[in-house]
Amino acid sequence: MNNRVKDYREAKGWSQGELARRLGVSRQTINAVETDKYDPSLPLALRMAKLFAVAVPDIFIDEWEPAE
Repeated sequence: MNNRVKDYREAKGWSQGELARRLGVSRQTINAVETDKYDPSLPLALRMAKLFAVAVPDIFIDEWEPAE
């Protein structure tokens, strides 16, 4: 799964530490999400979407398609 967390974070002018503080997680968590080493929990993904004022699928791109 790809994501645009870094794009949205940088558009706000926030560091990873600032985004982490606003979300109540560690900077290492933000780094792991941005580098696709960690998929966030649903509650964290929802908080990110609220913080950036976008829908979850705008941040997290899932290219999976169901089998026919």
